[in-house]
Amino acid sequence: MKNIGIIGGTGVYTPNFMQNAKTLNVETPYGKTEVIEGEVKGRGVYFLTRHGKGHTVPPHKVNYRANIYALHLLGTKRIVATAAVGAINKNFAPGTFVILDQFLDFTKSRIETFFSEGKVVHTDCTDPYCPEISLILKEAMEHFGYPYHMGGTYVATEGPRFETRAEIKAYGILGGDVVGMTGIPEIALAKELGMCYASVAVVTNFAAGISGHMLSHGEVVEKMAELNEKVRNILTYTVAKIPDERHCNCAKAPTSGE
Repeated sequence: MKNIGIIGGTGVYTPNFMQNAKTLNVETPYGKTEVIEGEVKGRGVYFLTRHGKGHTVPPHKVNYRANIYALHLLGTKRIVATAAVGAINKNFAPGTFVILDQFLDFTKSRIETFFSEGKVVHTDCTDPYCPEISLILKEAMEHFGYPYHMGGTYVATEGPRFETRAEIKAYGILGGDVVGMTGIPEIALAKELGMCYASVAVVTNFAAGISGHMLSHGEVVEKMAELNEKVRNILTYTVAKIPDERHCNCAKAPTSGE
């Protein structure tokens, strides 16, 4: 059964945890997307890298609709995503994993829906991240003994610039724990199609005004390289444990309205 998709964020560019991998070019109404088909622990999996080969696509230019729709066309029902993030919450130290459960959207110019014309759809996002997969991610953390936080609010910013000290302070007041540039609209689009979506955020640094130094993309990439094996272990364990049948309410999220 090939109904599991993995979306690799910064630092997760190749599916080196997959076997029998081959590249597919998937045509969608929103553009073409390259997806890698393979196996993890004998289970069929589809993998795509959010930023493209060699990290060539900035966060505000990612074709989120094509990516999610491509996985949908291939029959994907569950998505496990990774995200490199900066910590707003000072208790979330670099090297820690966060199993996200809420988000705050501060993006500005992205198309966040498949339903812009012809049909009005209001999708429930009360609890956006799949609880079933999130619990498996938690199990993976405990199995390997990795430092993690169960639950955290992801603040999505437009990018590609890093945030100001004032913005980070404001996000913290609003309840943000970590900050990144790609979680939205990815999860919202998956919810519209009734797909399960869970995300493990990898804290690579403290956010602006907390870190005590100027931020750089190189710092993020370097930290992700250090944690690559752990990320691979988490993904492999999670894929192997996801049940064939869904026992969550993610498929019920899309609701049409007037």
